[in-house]
Amino acid sequence: MAESIAFSKTQDRKTIYAEITPQIKSLIELETDTIANLANVAAVLKEAFGFFWVGFYLTKEDQLVLGPFQGTLACTRIDFDKGVCGHCYTTRETIIVPNVEEFPGHIACSSASKSEIVLPIFDKDGNVFGVLDVDSDKLDDFDKTDAEGLKKITELIEERL
Repeated sequence: MAESIAFSKTQDRKTIYAEITPQIKSLIELETDTIANLANVAAVLKEAFGFFWVGFYLTKEDQLVLGPFQGTLACTRIDFDKGVCGHCYTTRETIIVPNVEEFPGHIACSSASKSEIVLPIFDKDGNVFGVLDVDSDKLDDFDKTDAEGLKKITELIEERL
């Protein structure tokens, strides 16, 4: 098992995603425990990019429930029709929010969060297993590069479900 990851700290995000994605694949491909894999993915993303908050909300009955994460204290449960995570769940699409204060119904788990990207994760039957939620303490911190890079990482997770 890997104990560290290697990436170019001074490179742009596209380069860093390209460097960490195969390492994440190696990290999770032999582990069968989903929670352990999600925990390590959150840790890698937090270490590689220094995002304010990185974590997963998992579908449990009629809500999204907090899963493995890296960062400050988080909301424990989110209704499917609430906030950015709930919007991602119901639309089944990646959501980029440049300014969370301008998102209708945003759930403020931390006032330090300024922008957010949330991606759905699908199980083998095409149901939303959960979402990957990444918050930044900077406005307008996410773009197409993040959407594409994080999508490749969620696809690796989906392969393991």
